[in-house]
Amino acid sequence: MSKPIFVVQLHDARRLHYDVRLEVDGVLKSWAVPRGPSLDPIVKRLAVFTTDHDLEYASYEGVHREAQYGSGAVIVWDAGVYTNLTRDDHHQLVDPAEAIERGHLKVQLHGVKLNGAWAFTRTGADWLLVKVKDADADPDLDLTITEPRSVLSGLTIEEMAAS
Repeated sequence: MSKPIFVVQLHDARRLHYDVRLEVDGVLKSWAVPRGPSLDPIVKRLAVFTTDHDLEYASYEGVHREAQYGSGAVIVWDAGVYTNLTRDDHHQLVDPAEAIERGHLKVQLHGVKLNGAWAFTRTGADWLLVKVKDADADPDLDLTITEPRSVLSGLTIEEMAAS
């Protein structure tokens, strides 16, 4: 059985944001992360849980003209597979869908840009995305600045918008 996929799409809608999407039960569970993922374990990023997307959407790049997903340019900023690391109090693995329902999901990302463990934690109506302190953590590196290009097309969000 293959590992589930993840994708991070940079979307220039009303506001520029990163859509972090994880394959769970045949769909992409999605969080909008306004400032993008941080490699610094001290930094907590707001992650707004959004609408599920079809798996086919994981490779979408282009410019939305309609309002279904929010108009504006979209690039695949990062992509790869992930491993579920979520455990319950008895150290038993928790299914990702159940973990989301419970409000805490921990995953190991294996992407082009993002690697290592990450935690999604619900805090009231919203969620937080936090990098777990591990060998892939780097408080001094901001990939949202140093790695602006799509892992599929090589385009920046500005170049996609102009195409």
